[in-house]
Amino acid sequence: MNALIERQPIMRITVCELPDAADAVESTWHALRAHTRETKTELLVLPEFAFTPPLWEIAQPDASLWMQAERTADAWLARLPELAVDYVIGARPVTREGKRYNEGFLWASGASAIALRRKRYLPNEDGGWEQRWFEQGDSEFPIYQAGAMRFGLNICTELWALETYASYAARRAQVIVSPRATAGATTAKWLAAGTVAAVRSGAFSVSSNRFRADGTYGGVGWIISPDGEVLAATSTSTPFATVDVPLDKDEIYRRTYPRYVFS
Repeated sequence: MNALIERQPIMRITVCELPDAADAVESTWHALRAHTRETKTELLVLPEFAFTPPLWEIAQPDASLWMQAERTADAWLARLPELAVDYVIGARPVTREGKRYNEGFLWASGASAIALRRKRYLPNEDGGWEQRWFEQGDSEFPIYQAGAMRFGLNICTELWALETYASYAARRAQVIVSPRATAGATTAKWLAAGTVAAVRSGAFSVSSNRFRADGTYGGVGWIISPDGEVLAATSTSTPFATVDVPLDKDEIYRRTYPRYVFS
């Protein structure tokens, strides 16, 4: 007798660490493409400004560099179909009404990239002159949909916007996506932030990061469960990691400690 087995709602998610060096991008792209195809990835999370120069390292904004970065980002968006994934989430440079932003995007197979929220919390220090390059973005942190997955977007520094996690819990977010560009020396601190995001919200914390050999950017993309378990973390030897994330357990997570205390 044949039994009808109902497929549980799962999103197969890949996180990565991508090189900051321009001469390494193309070879890494081919390796990433092979990985997403082999693993049948459904959602790929990219680092902050993937494939695009880190303009925030330059103290004085330059219009020509900005335009080139936008063109580079657009060119790589056009290549996303090569990955054979359903969705890609990342952050890119955009100009809206004459103003420069660091804007999250959702790309879906067969469709154009959709603008998500714009990064609000912007550093302003040596090596991170974001307040000079970008306008301050959205104060709201909405819930978005990618297929069956409900997600929030906290771009890099916004992982420290701890007040967003209670709202995500109340609105039943299943995943918090965080494109990053963070230093190797601060990896433990960022992992702690990702763990808090997951445990407080009851959602999976999912993040990808840039990598530079000198440690300016430290890699370590992660997938962290709502129980605070690091299910996967990338490294220089394993720059891509893929996990099947269950989307049907959000009710269970909301009813368990510590989420139920605050509900």
